[in-house]
Amino acid sequence: MTKKKIVVRKEAFQRACSSQVFRTVRYAECQKNHAANIGGYAVDGCREFMASGEEGTAAAFSCAACGCHRNFHRREVETEMVCDSSSSSPS
Repeated sequence: MTKKKIVVRKEAFQRACSSQVFRTVRYAECQKNHAANIGGYAVDGCREFMASGEEGTAAAFSCAACGCHRNFHRREVETEMVCDSSSSSPS
């Protein structure tokens, strides 16, 4: 099974109004293969990344639940575009 990535271009929409883009990043389940060194596949079952330390410290990159680095967790990016059409002048 192959994954397909679909890219939607919003250039025409962005030209019509002034907009702001807000991105929220969330790290979901851990995908680290703990049995890779013996040729198998086993994940630990960690369902969500929880930072071990405060934001801006080195501990913020390791998960408090499973101990893995944040990069092993699936990254979900939620993008919200807010359009302010009142600032554009009528043509």
